[in-house]
Amino acid sequence: MPDEFLSKETENFSAMAVTTPPPERQALVKACVARDWSKAIRILNSILDQSCTVQDICNRAFCYSRLELHKHVIKDCDKALELDHSNLQACVLKGHALTALGKQEDALQAWKQGYEDALGQPVDLKQLLELQELLANSESDSSVVFDSQNAEPPDSSISVANSTCKSPVKPAEKAKPLQKEVSISSQVVQKPRSISLDLRLSRGIAQVNEGNYDQAIAIFNQILRDNPASPEALIGRGTAYAFQRKLETAISDFSKAIQSNPTTGEAWKRRGQARAALGDSVEAVKDLRRALEFDPKSSDILHERGMVFFKSKDYEDAVEDLSACVQLDKDNKSAYSYMGLALVSVGDYKRAFEAHEKAVELDPEFKEGWCHMAQSYQELGEYAKGVECLEKVLSMDSRFVNAYRLLGMLRHGLGNHKNAIKELSAGLEWDKSNVECLYLRASCWHAIGDYANAKKDYDAVLNLDVDSQEKFVLQCLAFYQRELALYTASKANVFFSLFDIDGDLHPMFKEAWCKRLHPKGVCEVVVRQPPLRDSLKKGRLKQQDFVMTKSKKILLEAADRIGKKIQYSCPGFLQNKRQHRMAGLAAIEIAQKVSNTWHALRESCISGGTNETKGGKRPKKKERSNMVSQNRGGACCSSSSSDTTSCSYHEEKPSSGRLTLGWQDVYSIAVKWRQASEPCDSVVWVNRLSEDFNAGFGSHTPMILGQAKIVRYYPNFKRAFSIAKALMLERKNVNNAANELVDLSDPEKLEAIKIAQTCSDLYSTVNEDFWLVIPCNSIAYEGLFVRYTVVKYMGQPT
Repeated sequence: MPDEFLSKETENFSAMAVTTPPPERQALVKACVARDWSKAIRILNSILDQSCTVQDICNRAFCYSRLELHKHVIKDCDKALELDHSNLQACVLKGHALTALGKQEDALQAWKQGYEDALGQPVDLKQLLELQELLANSESDSSVVFDSQNAEPPDSSISVANSTCKSPVKPAEKAKPLQKEVSISSQVVQKPRSISLDLRLSRGIAQVNEGNYDQAIAIFNQILRDNPASPEALIGRGTAYAFQRKLETAISDFSKAIQSNPTTGEAWKRRGQARAALGDSVEAVKDLRRALEFDPKSSDILHERGMVFFKSKDYEDAVEDLSACVQLDKDNKSAYSYMGLALVSVGDYKRAFEAHEKAVELDPEFKEGWCHMAQSYQELGEYAKGVECLEKVLSMDSRFVNAYRLLGMLRHGLGNHKNAIKELSAGLEWDKSNVECLYLRASCWHAIGDYANAKKDYDAVLNLDVDSQEKFVLQCLAFYQRELALYTASKANVFFSLFDIDGDLHPMFKEAWCKRLHPKGVCEVVVRQPPLRDSLKKGRLKQQDFVMTKSKKILLEAADRIGKKIQYSCPGFLQNKRQHRMAGLAAIEIAQKVSNTWHALRESCISGGTNETKGGKRPKKKERSNMVSQNRGGACCSSSSSDTTSCSYHEEKPSSGRLTLGWQDVYSIAVKWRQASEPCDSVVWVNRLSEDFNAGFGSHTPMILGQAKIVRYYPNFKRAFSIAKALMLERKNVNNAANELVDLSDPEKLEAIKIAQTCSDLYSTVNEDFWLVIPCNSIAYEGLFVRYTVVKYMGQPT
């Protein structure tokens, strides 16, 4: 060996001998000697924030292993291997953690991969031989088991800068390396008489993982009595509370943990999850963003934040986070599945189904993934593919309620309400309190005229305790739908012309129904519908005559042929046979009404305007029933009198003596059929509501909702957007929400409108909600146009 080399080695050794370890390293050694692994982890967190080294990451993984936090061990080992794929310490620790989790095959694979990567590399031969023995023992079916309470992991050590701290057998003993033999019997340590803090923490965490939340809380309570500011105990107890759905209490514990140690990324993450579960997406995102600052490459946090973004309809950010998540964790099936749903919402269908396929490829028995794929197919109107996905789910698990719910929705969307009831009933056998299934089944009973079962299910929805805003909205709707079912039951055996939702129901009731408001205010003003038993007693619900006569068959076949013509051949539209038949029957009735009016006018002209037929008699009018609506004349009566209704599409006789048929008379027929065919859709005449509601409400057909591109109507967006821009530039103004003109004549605003590419661009130019009217030019009369098509830009797009 050259003299020059020897002199340099001597110089380096002398320098090492006199160098004093930094204070943090000294504190780390003391924490390890005292077996205070939690404190050691906190010190290592601080060290890693300043300088991230492979050895320190392995050191932290070792500390986690002492607390039996095996998932954290694996996470740190993966980080270390990402930086140095031949690091033997990381391979050994990862294998032990996987073994402790019962994943022996994965552990063996980790050791094999580490051994292969280390061959030919300048590695510690002692560790390499240890790894070889682990492989030999594993392959000969010798279990490699590690009990952190009774044994030390084989030759695990923490390197602390210029000194090395071996895990001691007893705090008072001098640290020394363990034998390389990997078996519990040769490494049993005498159990101490008092349980350490770290051991109690690990036991509490184990109870949480096993679902024994009360036991876990009791353990953490004991720890917190001695150490009220322990972040680990607060996080553990908060997690147990969160699993018990005591979210406010959980958030309180996580907040205390953050106050105790603001650098505890786990506390920020857990609080973000709890706030997301409460629906506080804004604060949840803030917490998860802070958690990512401490662990920027955490796939768990990215996945959680992506889910929060998705549920708050921020689909673009959801896609970004979930994409980053699967880059770090390529086996995260949930991230792929939700990314598919988010991509469907933003209109990227190709990538969406690639993500869905990847999710179920990773796990062919991933039931939620198949259900999410079915939802995407439903959104695109591809019924058969959606059913195929859901049938796969039920073949795996006949008790999976969400699959029954989605099947019910698909059947309902096709107008097959009876089969929808069967699917929903099957789901409710396993979850009797599923509010979505109960509400949808009630609406199906309602639609087919089984009002007793409809009322029963609506009542069940109203009696449930709900835990989300979406379910609360269904409860509100259940109240209004129940009243409508009772109203319809009272009209079940009278002339169809007497079924008059618009004329009979109070404007406040209809307005609250449309707005999905809490029914409390309605109950105080509006007279409730008569109980169902009253309709039964009065014989109004007689057995329906369902005998198919020849004339009925001819009528229905004609209605079906006509009704099919309303079907759009575009993505997103299901072939709803019930709506087809409704449209066909409405078209036939309108044709009959128009024909009768036309013939009556013609005969009136021939007879000299006396409105008499050829026989000299006036046309007979169907007698109105003398049964007055339960809503007429009371506190809840509408503004119409008892003799007229908003849907009175009988012929009118103006002062000229001629019969007329107005446009509303024609459309009232279609509206009434629409109300009867799908009673849970709020279809009412706007001019029969209150003046305030009438002024600010209309039939909205959205092409874009926030970031969501509505698959049924978005194909029209580009054209509509172009026309809207042209009109804004031409008129130099728009109307705001208060129906006042907003001046856009400023050259900068006009230029901004000209170059606008998105709704957000236009909105930022106007800086408030606005709308404009697009004229519809007549193709029959040149120069004539109708001003009724309105384009609205509501709310700041995200």
